[in-house]
Amino acid sequence: MNKTRVIILFGGRSAEHEVSLLSARNVFVALDRERFEPVLIGIDKQGRWRPEAEQTLLGATGDPRTLSLKAVGRALQVPVYPDSGGAVTTPRALLRHDDVVFPVLHGTYGEDGTVQGLLELADIAYVGPGTLGSAIGMDKDVAKRLLAQAGILVVPWRLVSAREFSRNRAAALAYASELGFPVFVKPANAGSSVGVSKVKSAAELEPALRAALGFDSKVLVEAAVNAREIECAVLGNDEPQASVPAEIIVHHRDGFYSYNAKYVDADGADAKIAADLPPELTLRVRKLAVETFRCLELAGMARVDFFLDRQSSTLYVNEVNTIPGFTAISMYPKMWEASGVSQKELIARLIDLAIERRAERRKLKTQI
Repeated sequence: MNKTRVIILFGGRSAEHEVSLLSARNVFVALDRERFEPVLIGIDKQGRWRPEAEQTLLGATGDPRTLSLKAVGRALQVPVYPDSGGAVTTPRALLRHDDVVFPVLHGTYGEDGTVQGLLELADIAYVGPGTLGSAIGMDKDVAKRLLAQAGILVVPWRLVSAREFSRNRAAALAYASELGFPVFVKPANAGSSVGVSKVKSAAELEPALRAALGFDSKVLVEAAVNAREIECAVLGNDEPQASVPAEIIVHHRDGFYSYNAKYVDADGADAKIAADLPPELTLRVRKLAVETFRCLELAGMARVDFFLDRQSSTLYVNEVNTIPGFTAISMYPKMWEASGVSQKELIARLIDLAIERRAERRKLKTQI
């Protein structure tokens, strides 16, 4: 049987570059070698695509701050379009007509539709949502607006842009303070809690806004809710399915599920899978996860994060992750394992879903 080449694409020009290496390692290890042939491509912080050695990923464990790429070949030219025979027309061609790309690229320039658009141009199958869904899922402000329009509850928020902050700082601070305190300040386009601050007073607001604006030109200021953090994994294309939900229990001194709580402090947080929820609430979480997935034009995979108000049991959608983590502590594969789907099977199903979507795209007309 001919094996399908799977290009595991990782690293990237993102503040989550190092976390990507941790995720890519587990995708590589879980790949079914009887069906798939892995090809490792790392994108460095300057945006260069280079072949990587297996040892790079196999050694990617522990504190992400200690990790780095170790390119083993010359930089590759990125594919732009296929010729009539289906071959990608670039020197030292990286991709073949029937390859599948598994982008393990967290954050900007990977999870936001940029790489997905490139692969669409090249007519290459890839794991995860398309260009539109990836862009929507990455932009927390746009995602919230669409969810709210669809009648799906989200936590109240204010948006501050870099332009507004620079033009009239006092007005921007006043607007951002309307929700009262405490609030969370976060870049609109980032993940892994990069650039996120919990702000307890007006005096802390400006430094938090400046920190978040260092990562994005748009910043969300969200009301802090006394809530449990619930997550649910979604898998599928036209008929998505939801996993059993899980709960994140944070112990870290930051007081929320921060970058350090996730990846640096080994005791920063615990995960309870499945979450201790009444059956009817479990069904609500799973149903709402699928509704969110469909509302935001997602496909393949996503992790949907919720806030569950401790007093009222009101369920809010917090955000979605369209390339969720696959690290040793990541919730997406763990929730599916708890649902009876092994990591090996999960990776294979994601690749099959990518091939299914490519087949559907190729049926569409591109000429009159």
